[in-house]
Amino acid sequence: MMENSETTVEERFDGSLAALVLACIAVVVISALVQVSFGAYSTTLTQAWNAVFDPKVITNPDVLGALLLGSEIPKNVTLDNTTTVIWSLRLPRVFVGIFVGANLAVSGAIFQAVTRNELASPYILGVSHGAGLAVLLTLVVFSGLSVFLPVFAALGGIAAFIVVYAIAWKGGTSPVRLVLAGVIVGTICSSLQRGLFFFAQDIGVVQTALSWTTGSLTGTGWEQVRIILVPTLVILPLSLLASRQLNVLLLGERTARSLGMSVERVRFALSTLAILAASAAISVAGIVGFVGLIVPHVVRNVVGSDYRKLIVGSLFAGPALVVVADVGARLALNPIQVPVGIVTGLLGGPYFLYLMRKRHKVGEL
Repeated sequence: MMENSETTVEERFDGSLAALVLACIAVVVISALVQVSFGAYSTTLTQAWNAVFDPKVITNPDVLGALLLGSEIPKNVTLDNTTTVIWSLRLPRVFVGIFVGANLAVSGAIFQAVTRNELASPYILGVSHGAGLAVLLTLVVFSGLSVFLPVFAALGGIAAFIVVYAIAWKGGTSPVRLVLAGVIVGTICSSLQRGLFFFAQDIGVVQTALSWTTGSLTGTGWEQVRIILVPTLVILPLSLLASRQLNVLLLGERTARSLGMSVERVRFALSTLAILAASAAISVAGIVGFVGLIVPHVVRNVVGSDYRKLIVGSLFAGPALVVVADVGARLALNPIQVPVGIVTGLLGGPYFLYLMRKRHKVGEL
């Protein structure tokens, strides 16, 4: 019995997954420390570290609650300038990057299983562009409804994916048709996004809209953390619970049906979950491209194709990629801040071409 239980423990423990998780946590911590240390209000790394772990903040639930909920800090608490700047302006940006990376990575991993297509991601399948179009439409035309941005982003992403699936359907779908349909829908949505700029009368709205189309964490604060926190706390646990269904889908429709799975219902439910995850990210950061494509592939190369490990790995690798990319976007051309979506696009474009070339047989259209 002892030998059996020891074997079970060894089988359950995955050293490569543990190493990946620890490496990603280290990357996020180091990148976050760099992120909070530079800006118009300059600090040293030591000052930034001390401010992040200021006992007046981390041991006081009233202060933490005030920051997260956007209320006033209790009058009996006095924070120095460094702590105020870091906790009010810089740390929220790091948290938004973490949540955005996790949601996009998990969304891409789910789409790749649902479509059985290694090239699938919210960006490639047009979901990101559909959600982005809905967000821009809300900002430019229905600005009074901006409080419902996550809802409209989700509806836009769902609508785009339905159109992509309808275009790709021909007695079934194929990986290549889904990618081509996604490119078509994404191009149309991008054109409509640019057309919306002509209806914007306020230059501030135009600048905000431009930041959405390129994907940016500039100016994000605790309000954006609140917006993305709730859907993230629902979506990510459900993604972990769905790992078994994702593994079954990878076996093929015939095998999945023989195991008693209602394939179309499960595929629809999981696609909706992936769309909601991507839409939550887009509602606070705009269209940050290729994260959902790169991360699942990198994690898959490390831990294998088992979605029980792949989802966990993506939850940590996604934040690492986005936070690192945002540090590069913010500091590469300092004092000019490049949108993080441009950095991920520069990384993801060549990687997408590499994956296309790697596929020796893509099938008929």
